Amino acid sequence: MESRAAIIVLSPSGMNAARRIAGAIGGRVHGLSGRIMAADLTFEDTSEHIRTLFAARTPIIGVCAAGILIRALGHMLEDKREESPVLAVSADGAHVVPLLGGHRGANDLAREIATRIGSTAAVTTAGDRVLGVALDEPPKGWRLANPDDAKSVMAALLAGATPLIEGEPHWLDQRDLWRRESVTPPKGMKEVRLIATEKPVAGDSETLVYHPKTLVVGIGSARDCGYEEMRALVLGALVEADLALGSIAALATLDLKADEAAMILLAEELGVPLRLFDAATLEAETPRLANPSDVVFAEVGCHGVAEAAALAGVGAAGRLVIEKRKSANATVAIARAEGFVDWRRIGRPRGRLSIVGIGPGAPAWRTPEAGRFLAEADAVVGYSLYLDIVASTIAGKERHDYPLGAEEDRVRAALELAGTGRNVALVSSGDAGIYAMGALVYELVDRPGDDGGVSDAARRVEIVMTPGISALQAAAARVGAPLGHDFCTISLSDLLTPWETIEARIAAAAAGDFVVAFYNPVSKRRRTQLERAREILLRRRPAETPVVLASNLGRPGEEVRVTTLGGLAIDEVDMLTIVLVGSTATRAVTRGALTPYVYTPRGYAAKHAAPAEEA
Repeated sequence: MESRAAIIVLSPSGMNAARRIAGAIGGRVHGLSGRIMAADLTFEDTSEHIRTLFAARTPIIGVCAAGILIRALGHMLEDKREESPVLAVSADGAHVVPLLGGHRGANDLAREIATRIGSTAAVTTAGDRVLGVALDEPPKGWRLANPDDAKSVMAALLAGATPLIEGEPHWLDQRDLWRRESVTPPKGMKEVRLIATEKPVAGDSETLVYHPKTLVVGIGSARDCGYEEMRALVLGALVEADLALGSIAALATLDLKADEAAMILLAEELGVPLRLFDAATLEAETPRLANPSDVVFAEVGCHGVAEAAALAGVGAAGRLVIEKRKSANATVAIARAEGFVDWRRIGRPRGRLSIVGIGPGAPAWRTPEAGRFLAEADAVVGYSLYLDIVASTIAGKERHDYPLGAEEDRVRAALELAGTGRNVALVSSGDAGIYAMGALVYELVDRPGDDGGVSDAARRVEIVMTPGISALQAAAARVGAPLGHDFCTISLSDLLTPWETIEARIAAAAAGDFVVAFYNPVSKRRRTQLERAREILLRRRPAETPVVLASNLGRPGEEVRVTTLGGLAIDEVDMLTIVLVGSTATRAVTRGALTPYVYTPRGYAAKHAAPAEEA
C-alpha cells in the first residue's frame, strides 16, 4: 500500500479541507482538471481515477459526497480483508467517515484526521464503536492466527459473552471490552478467549489467537535447493522450539540468494517478506554466531548465513533461539527480537521490475493492474513522452527519462536500479510485450555479462509484466472488427531486422491472406518500405481492400481514417500511425459522413447455410 494517501477534491469549496488534511497526514491533493487549479496533481475522469488508486491499494480520502466514492468502487468490492482505506470527508472538513477498510487502517486514519484538524470521525464498525477494539485487525507487530473465527467471537462479545484474556496483548485494554450494554449472553457461549502467544496454539469459533511478530528465520542453502527440503527444515526447527508460524516477521538470507526459488516460494507460503543482507553485514555478526564456519567464509565472504541473517534481522538486543540446523542442502536458524520486528527496517527486499504497458494513452484504456504497478513503484523509467502520459499517476516518484532510441539504456538502467532492492516500473506504450520493452528486458537478463548483459544483482530481481491494450487493438476497436479473423503484425523498421527478412514476411502474409497490422510504417528518413509492402500485398489482394490508418489513439489529435490499398498514399502516414490492411474477406461499410466500419467475417454465414445445402 502506498504510504501517502490520495486526497481527492472535486470542487473549490473542498480545497481548504483538502489542504488541511494533506498538512496533517502528509498526503497529496488530487484535483479534478478544469476545476482545481492548485492541486499536487490533476485527473480527467473522476471514477476512473478513484478505481485506479483503489486497485493500487492507495488510501483514498474523498473530500466529496460519499456516493461518488461508492458508485465508483461498487463493482470492485470483494474481500473486506483486502480493501485499502476509503474515507469521505465533508467539504467543510467537519465530518470524516470511513467507508471501506475500517479494520485496514481507515478507522484509525479517520480518528487521526479528526484529531489533527478538529473535526468528528464517524466510525460505524461495531467492534470499534461498542467494544473499543478491532479484534479482526490487530495493530502493527501482531498477527491473528485464525481470522475466519473473528466474526463469531466479536458477535459473541457484542451479545454479552465474557472475554478471557491470556498472555500480554498490550493493545487489548480489557476495560474496552466491557463498554457495552448489559445483554443476555448467547446460549451455549458465555466466554470467549483472546490468547497472545508465540506458541502454536489452535484457535476456534470461541478462541482468537494472536502471535507477536518477534522472530526472524535465517536461511542458507546450496544453489537450487529443493523446496520440500527447505520447507521441512524450517518447519522442523519451529516445531523443535515450539514456536508458531505467525510469530515469524521475516525470512532473511544473503543477497546472493535473492533469486533462490525455494526461499521465494517458502516466503510466499508463510506470508512473510524475504529480506536480504550483503556479506559485510553478515560478517559483522560473526562474534555472536554459535557455529562460525571458515568454509562458508571462503565461499561467500561471511562466517555464516543462517545464524548471521537471523541475528542481523533481530538487532543487537536479539538472540538465537535455534542455532543452525542443517539438511543436505540447506541451513536454518531462528532468532528472537527484544520487541517487535519491523521487517521494513531490516536488510533490503529482492528488488522488483514491473514492465508496464500503458496502452495507447487514454487513462480509461489502462488496466487496473498497470495502475497498481505504477502506484506501487518508487521509481519509474521510460521514454519521456510515455512518462508524461502517466504524469498524474507517477507524481512525486523518482523519474528517469530517456530519449527515443535509447531503449537498451533505459532497460539496463531499470534492471540495475531494481538490483539495488528498489521497486521499479519500466513504462512502455501499448502492450510492453509487443514491439516494446518486454523482450529486451529478458534478453539483457539472458545475455552474458561480458557480452553487454547486466550485473548479477540485476539478474536476481523479480520481473513481472502486465498486459496493455496494443495499438492494433485500439485501432481495430475504433472502426469495428477488422481483426475478426486471422491476422499478423509486421514491423517495417529495418533498424533491427534486415529488410530482406521483412519483405519475406510481408510476402508470406500476403500468400496466407492475413489481415496485416504494420507497426513503424515510416519515419523521417524511411519512406520507401510502406510503398514496397503495398506493392507486395497488391499482388495477392484487390486494390479495393480496406485499409485503416490510425494515429494518436487515445490522445489529443486522435485520427482514424479508412482508405483502400490501391488508394493508400504514403504521405498520409507518419511514425505515430498504425496501418491495418484487410484480407480479401475484409469489408468496409460506408455510413454517409461517418467513418465506415470495417470487419473481417469469420465464416458464420457459410456455417449457417451448410445444413440447407446438405438437405
